[in-house]
Amino acid sequence: MPDEIWRRMLSAARAVQHGRQVSRYVEAGGVAAAVLSASGRIYTGVCVDTSCTLGICAERNAIFSMLTQGEDAIARVVAVMSDGRVGAPCGACRELMVQLMPDTYQDILILTDAEKGTVVSLGQLTPAWWVDG
Repeated sequence: MPDEIWRRMLSAARAVQHGRQVSRYVEAGGVAAAVLSASGRIYTGVCVDTSCTLGICAERNAIFSMLTQGEDAIARVVAVMSDGRVGAPCGACRELMVQLMPDTYQDILILTDAEKGTVVSLGQLTPAWWVDG
């Protein structure tokens, strides 16, 4: 089982998820994410899917919220999929985290299985990224 911080993050992500059709062209909340900043504050975001490439992933939405509030260091990330399970961030989200924290991205922790409490580092998911060269 995940520790108390992961449980708080899961709860925060699930609280904003509310998958819904916003218009004929936009859906929101199929995936929700929570990011724990280095200061210990939790930021949330939902995915916004559009009929073209204007959408955004939940993880990046949460990271942008964190950046908007003046923080720039991520400690943990969790993404809750539409079926309620958690999953690893996509390549675009990983890329943003790498570029945001090029010297320490490897240390960002990601919950990949909430039932088992499985946690991996971004360095494990994203070894030898282009910024490492």
